[in-house]
Amino acid sequence: MGVAQIIATVLAGAITVVAVVLAVRAVMLMTAVIRQGKPDPARFSDKATRTRTMLVETLGHTRMLKWSAIGAAHWFVMVSFMILFLLVLEAYFEVVDPAGGLPLVGHWVVYGLVTELIGVLGLLGILYLVYRRQRDRRAAKSRFTGSTMWQGYFVEAIIVGVLICGFLIRGFKVANDTFEFPSWATPVSHGVGALLPAAANGPTWVALVKLFISMGWLITISLNVTMGVAWHRFLAFPNIFFKRAPEKPAGSGLGALRPMMSEGKPLDFEEADPEKDQFGVAQVEQFTWKGLLDFSTCTECGRCQSQCPAWNTAKPLSPKLLVLSLRDHAYAKAPYLLGGGGKDLTGEEKATEAQLAHLDVLALAEGNRPLIGTEEEQGVIDPDVLWSCTTCGACVEQCPVDIEHVDHIVDMRRYQVLIESSFPAEAGVMLRNLENKGNPWGAPQNTREDWTKGLDFEIKRVGEDDFEYLFWVGCAGAFEDRAKKTTRAVATLLHEAGVDFAILGEGETCSGDPARRIGNEFVFQMLAQQNVETLTEANVKKIVATCPHCFNTLGNEYEQLGLKVEVVHHTQLLQHLVQTGKLTPVQPIDGDVTYHDPCYLGRHNRVFEAPREVLGASANVIEMPRNSERSFCCGAGGARMWMEEKIGKRINVERTEEALATGAKTIAVGCPFCYTMIGDGVTGKGEQDNVEVIDVASVLLRSIKGDKTPA
Repeated sequence: MGVAQIIATVLAGAITVVAVVLAVRAVMLMTAVIRQGKPDPARFSDKATRTRTMLVETLGHTRMLKWSAIGAAHWFVMVSFMILFLLVLEAYFEVVDPAGGLPLVGHWVVYGLVTELIGVLGLLGILYLVYRRQRDRRAAKSRFTGSTMWQGYFVEAIIVGVLICGFLIRGFKVANDTFEFPSWATPVSHGVGALLPAAANGPTWVALVKLFISMGWLITISLNVTMGVAWHRFLAFPNIFFKRAPEKPAGSGLGALRPMMSEGKPLDFEEADPEKDQFGVAQVEQFTWKGLLDFSTCTECGRCQSQCPAWNTAKPLSPKLLVLSLRDHAYAKAPYLLGGGGKDLTGEEKATEAQLAHLDVLALAEGNRPLIGTEEEQGVIDPDVLWSCTTCGACVEQCPVDIEHVDHIVDMRRYQVLIESSFPAEAGVMLRNLENKGNPWGAPQNTREDWTKGLDFEIKRVGEDDFEYLFWVGCAGAFEDRAKKTTRAVATLLHEAGVDFAILGEGETCSGDPARRIGNEFVFQMLAQQNVETLTEANVKKIVATCPHCFNTLGNEYEQLGLKVEVVHHTQLLQHLVQTGKLTPVQPIDGDVTYHDPCYLGRHNRVFEAPREVLGASANVIEMPRNSERSFCCGAGGARMWMEEKIGKRINVERTEEALATGAKTIAVGCPFCYTMIGDGVTGKGEQDNVEVIDVASVLLRSIKGDKTPA
């Protein structure tokens, strides 16, 4: 070993020791912070499925590849990062011996070929991502707004530097005639070698530079534990492994909202004790450990932000910035929590001021910050941010590392509603109506069957005779004038097709969706348990629902209360009836039709094709730019239907403008909330005489009846 190798070895060893020590300390801190979260034992279920899901999403890049070229480039960068580990390990041997390499595999031609190919593709991939970061950050509604840009550039520069060093080391070996791989397997390395002079110590010094770059990266991220753009490379794997509901079939949607938990168990309000049980989230440490892992994993890519209807209409909510605020707060509060600070469920302090005297002023200040509060109150999350969410799920759908934004938002809402009684005042009327009347409109229960008046056939009631399907009418379908048209159309179509169905009539009450989404889990459970008892007593096996919110709640969330029943959306049943010839469209609809995907039908439950096939049987369907899984919300979800929209542009107006721009004469919907919001948008634009908003079922009915008028 020459002098150069001795010096390089000492330097490489020194910086490696420093990097490893700091990295271990950082991992211990992150682990300690995440463990401050509440228990969530359900995350350990079905490990085989979780492992398979994690491998598919990471190695298959199923989320990222939705972004086509960006996804492909990121896949090559990910693979090259994995290969970089071997190349960095190889650099230690090259520091000691300029002609050295990895033991065992270092002389295999296959190893040389694969690392060459991945190195080239990884370099091209990272350069493309740098280009896209530069281009996209200049956009008016950039997904990078609020991201820590230097961190992204730093990580990208590190990868470029390490890959270039790898080719330079190989080039010097070629120039020194000590390279073990043929030119056909490593053409780039041989090309670089042709440009470099022979230098016996060249590989050693470049290998040392590569180690300094790599260890410098490790030191930097170890000193910045909130640097998600770097740490997600490690945390994404466990975060995806522990994602919610991995047992659901691939492509089945976002699933049920996470129930309100206390000490790892779903909270039953019949036995709940506010002094012992946790009602929502009031402090960052009251999130589960998975929530804190979510915050730590965020890579600041902004895909959630780019799809968020609130952010796109100038509301203060960005799912990305919300997660980053919670992450930064959790780690800033860490010294306070790890020092014994915080409050128990009764509100009592866990440690005295004397016991916390060793903490600095900043840690104490962070420890006492309210989680929800205005800027004047120094809150972590502003109330306007919390209440802007429509729970549309676009953020969760797009997140490449499976962060569960909606669950965290609803958890914070629960505390605000149940404990603080702090929520938009206008929503209070809706909640009182749910409690007293069983529907958000406050309509008398004895008018639930009024929509049946005028029909030329009888509708069976549950209890009169056996039936195949229970037609779940829903509150909107029973009480709201526009939605009643859909209800009558569906009933008529089912009757025409010979489907044996019945209704509950006055025995039906609200599914509880608005109460749960606004955060009032108490009212949700009250309504849901009543419905579960009714459905169980009626021995219901199949349900057809016109409201996607009811469809989602009955089919996904009532399982949490012990009810398992097959639930279909009316467009799914109509699709089946058309395919089997039981319903036959005969008259094409005049003018083009564009379809608006309801969030709780599309993203939440992956029903995209059924309504399009029903419409396509009788009309020419043209798509809006934002459709299917990237559809834009109407603005009514998350109980926003009953709240005023006072900030920014109205979400329904944004969506209506997109629909009108298609030139379609008919805007078809599959949800009563969307019917109202898009209908109001068309009226607000003065286009009600030129464009009609109507449910998919009504379009089909007109086509079957041979009505030549526009739908």
